[in-house]
Amino acid sequence: MFIDKQPKDKIEKYIEWIQVACSLSKLFSESDKPFIYYRLTENLFCECLEADNVSRTDCSIDAKMGKFGIGVKTFLEGAKKASPQKIAEFNKESNSLSKLSDDDLVKRVSELRNMRLELTKRTYGVSILIYHCITRDSGIVHITESNMDPINLDKIRIIKRDDKGKLSFTDGKHTYGYNKSKSTLYMDFDLSNPVYEFEVSLLDNPLELFDEIAEKIPNMPKAVVKQFVVLPLFSIKKGGTRYVPEKSGLNQWNAAGRLRDYNEVYIPVPARLRREYPKFFPPRDVQFRLRLPDGSELQAKICQDSDKALMTNPNSALGKWILRDVLELDPGKLLTYEMLEDLGIDHISITKNEEGDYSIDFMEYSQGELSVEDLSEVKGDRVLQSKLL
Repeated sequence: MFIDKQPKDKIEKYIEWIQVACSLSKLFSESDKPFIYYRLTENLFCECLEADNVSRTDCSIDAKMGKFGIGVKTFLEGAKKASPQKIAEFNKESNSLSKLSDDDLVKRVSELRNMRLELTKRTYGVSILIYHCITRDSGIVHITESNMDPINLDKIRIIKRDDKGKLSFTDGKHTYGYNKSKSTLYMDFDLSNPVYEFEVSLLDNPLELFDEIAEKIPNMPKAVVKQFVVLPLFSIKKGGTRYVPEKSGLNQWNAAGRLRDYNEVYIPVPARLRREYPKFFPPRDVQFRLRLPDGSELQAKICQDSDKALMTNPNSALGKWILRDVLELDPGKLLTYEMLEDLGIDHISITKNEEGDYSIDFMEYSQGELSVEDLSEVKGDRVLQSKLL
């Protein structure tokens, strides 16, 4: 499907690195079954196969290569050749979902799941979504791949429900589970036809390697520091209600005063962020490169009084990407917070790669209880965060 079409030398390196990672299992576990931290599998996949790593973003995939968007998963094999694994969470929608009947619930969860898959395709410019599963058992690892299919809404059928708030349903192609208390969607992965199978050995005491490794690092290199800011795509009313203003921000095209392009938008930049971290963005009206998740680029700049707006040149380019290409809104239709909520995104992150070079991506920012004006710097990673405005 994907892995078996890659160059042989890259596959061999990938498998070898997985074997090495598994050999270190007893750093973390006494089990005879190999352990691999899920973030490591994502990094191994992207490093060995030269894929773009998007695992730190809030989307349905962890890597992209050409037309492929790949969700990288690792888990232990069970007695059965079908393993239920988490594929999505709907914490923000939990209140509205809890009011639905079981039939309406599974349909709505399936709709939201499908919307997120389509959003991922549009955002990252991919057309094929797959799962790449690294599954582990005693002394052995399997690699299995399967399609990341949308749920067929016309064929949904509940097959089991219990008094603990768990539902099982099928669309005729896959079997899914939904946990009401955790607002989590699961899917049964068929592990019966692995693409690759290989043995692994666990070192009895991997700590013995540390001295050897330390000798090869006489001067520990400094970590590469990247800064990013998190900006909300909404405002907050008194009482905490979130909304997208009808005549500013992503609805700037609807503002009064002159005829405007339907794609005219800006992303608000907190005044306090500019005061506390004046060098994160270039000075007002100085253009910089803004890289989109699909690999394309825009020219952007900080504009307006008090440097309060992130815009692009031309101004319509940002709105075309957000409103038309990603959110698929018709021209003249107002963006609402409910639309963002359905897609599971309500913030964007701006990462500073280097001077004059930045990247933008969508994200879900769950810490809604943080104060409106608070800004913090996390020592070590030096992560800049603009909290909810």
